[in-house]
Amino acid sequence: MSKTGPRPLSSYVWDTWNKPPLERKFLAKLDSCLLIYAALSYFSKYLDQQNVTNAYVSGMQEDLGLHGNQLNYITTAWTCGYVIGQIPANMLITRVRPSIWIPLTEVVWSGLTMCLASAKSFGALVTIRFFVGLAESSFYPAMQYVTGSWYKPDELGKRACIFHTASAFGPMISGFLQAAAYDGLNGTYGLAGWRWLFIIDGIITVPIALLGFLIMPDLPSNTRPNYLYSQDEIDLANRRMAEIGRKPPGKFTKKKVFKFFTTWHLYLLTLLYVLFNNGGNPAGSMIFWLKSFNTPEKTVYTVAQINTYPLPIYAVQILTTLTYAWWSDAVQARWPPMILAATWNMVVCIVLAATPVYTHITRRWVFYYMTSVTGGLSGLILSWANELTGEDSEKRAFVVACCNTFAYVVQTWFPTVLFPQVEQPRVFKGNVATACMMVALICTALTVLALSRRDARRKAREVQLEQPTSDRASSDDLKVGKDDAIASSVVVEELRG
Repeated sequence: MSKTGPRPLSSYVWDTWNKPPLERKFLAKLDSCLLIYAALSYFSKYLDQQNVTNAYVSGMQEDLGLHGNQLNYITTAWTCGYVIGQIPANMLITRVRPSIWIPLTEVVWSGLTMCLASAKSFGALVTIRFFVGLAESSFYPAMQYVTGSWYKPDELGKRACIFHTASAFGPMISGFLQAAAYDGLNGTYGLAGWRWLFIIDGIITVPIALLGFLIMPDLPSNTRPNYLYSQDEIDLANRRMAEIGRKPPGKFTKKKVFKFFTTWHLYLLTLLYVLFNNGGNPAGSMIFWLKSFNTPEKTVYTVAQINTYPLPIYAVQILTTLTYAWWSDAVQARWPPMILAATWNMVVCIVLAATPVYTHITRRWVFYYMTSVTGGLSGLILSWANELTGEDSEKRAFVVACCNTFAYVVQTWFPTVLFPQVEQPRVFKGNVATACMMVALICTALTVLALSRRDARRKAREVQLEQPTSDRASSDDLKVGKDDAIASSVVVEELRG
């Protein structure tokens, strides 16, 4: 990211405060529409993603006779649908209006979520969860691509992370909702409390989707003047992106598509995101750890406590996410928070692996609360991807989608193999593997940094060589003149002495 001159202190608090009035007004309007909708939708998505685990420990396991690793398979079915849909959906978003496509898919996944309340078998759960994942696949990479199409580097990290914090609010609210549904609705109209959770989640999501049809923006290049944005504001948005070299969608050609695979961006940025996305699995162990204290003879933790005691994990995630975002935009560098978070998470995983499950209870409790310290890196990694591939809009959409897609490809098997349900809450090999992944994340982030700096130097040299000879000569003359002036001043000072 290019660094500019000194900035007023207020701009580090919120970056629009030192911008011209028209730009400040435009960004305030854009933030109000894009960020509010993105955060609400991501919140509802994570409600729908977390509710199966909450339902499982709240009676679904017993009611449907689930056993072994079947919860892992239900989660994997969702992941398979999510993986299949992402790249096609994100390439489609460069051709179809996001303001229609994204809310439409949200309506579909909310309806499917409510259908889970009627599931009477393991097979029904797997089938419905697959289609929920397929419907949800459009949202996150598409929203990151759209966000990257409107904001400059000193603005993008905060926005990407602000709406990503909703991924922590979703599980927090889901835990409270399941506790409330179990205590207040269990048995109402003949439905178990865990079934009511799916119905409530679907009801919450529908109005959010309808709001999206009203306030979700398209891209600067295809937005038309409307009740939200004037032609002057749309022109301003396009100029802002032109200033930082972020190109609008163009034509697909064989040469362009081939170029996707011939640069390091696709491989290293995807690897970086895969390592991040699969570094938070230890956080899922706390809910099983609490449940494991209960025996047929004695109940140590109630259903409500099992669902609510792990929630501070997500509070820590929210706090660290926002800290990383402001820090990253302030120093205009994405990599420092990544190194800190990965090192911190590595230590957490080593402690959990080395600590016996039922001794040192307080220590294990505290370290479980820190298992999501890398959870806020998603927005920063995808912001980095948006910035490093901004000269080709289609490549940018493809790389962002690949980051999320292959992260979930690994997630289809990684938790099942290294965090199997039958080994919860000990999962020794899972904690050790996660610590190793954090070392790999640090190495990958530093490699991306080195290659991006190399590319920047090469581009600067190319620009200099492309300068007309007369311009280079003028620059050389100015440099010589400046050197002569400095030499003359030194002589004068010596004579005075």
